[in-house]
Formats: sequence, C-alpha cells, structure tokens
Amino acid sequence: MNKTYMAKPDEIERKWYILDATDKPLGRLAAEAARILRGKHRPQFTPHVDTGDHVIVINAEKVILTGNKLKKKKYIRHSGYPGGLKVTGYDELLARRPELAVRKAIVGMLPHNRLGARMAKKLRVYRGENHPHQAQKPEVWSM
Repeated sequence: MNKTYMAKPDEIERKWYILDATDKPLGRLAAEAARILRGKHRPQFTPHVDTGDHVIVINAEKVILTGNKLKKKKYIRHSGYPGGLKVTGYDELLARRPELAVRKAIVGMLPHNRLGARMAKKLRVYRGENHPHQAQKPEVWSM
C-alpha cells in the first residue's frame, strides 16, 4: 500500500520569483501570484503546510482592469467609528496606491487563516522596475 507524501516545513526550499504586472489583468496576475505563494505549482504541495515560494510583483501601477471595473469597482474600508465608512474608486486607488490594490487582490485569494497570513508575508509588491531583492537571485516567472 502506498503512503501519501506529506511535506514537512523544514524540508521545503523556497525560491524567489518576479512577476511583471505590466498590461496584465489584475485578477489573472493575483491568481498566479496566489498559486505560487500557496505552493500549488510544486509536486510536493500539501494543503496544511506552507510549501510556497516568495513572490515579487513589479510595475504594480501598470496593471489593468477589464470592462467597466475601473469606474465601478470600489475599495471599501471602515474606521470602526459611526459614520467611518470610506469608499474609494479603483481608478483613484490605482492612481494613488497601486501596491495596495495588487496586494489586496492577491491576499484575498489566499486562505483566510493563520496559514494564509504566513503565506502573505512572502509577498512583496513594488511600483516600478526596481526592488531591493537582487541578493536573493529571483527568477522571472512567465505567465
């Protein structure tokens, strides 16, 4: 009888990957980044273990939204106080803080528990081409 392989946290060798967001739809980019962060691209994927790699997203300001989403999609947050609802359109959010828009899309596709929080710590999002992770020798991930 064959035993199912379960990855152990100390056996995993993590790699670094760069995703270029230039002219990529936000959802497609987020799905691919979440897949890498979760580790689903590896043969030793184990659902209850963080088997994922580090992801660096560059050119976050060049991501695109298809259809009418740029005008209709809203970023909603609440301060916790009465009347503290803040609503921002994605056209303004992408102009002002594109890193937040990309990060929220990716983290929203990860598990919503402690495991997902650990996966989200391996995500770095940058505006423009430059990033401070050359020492990790990241590989370019083609989509």
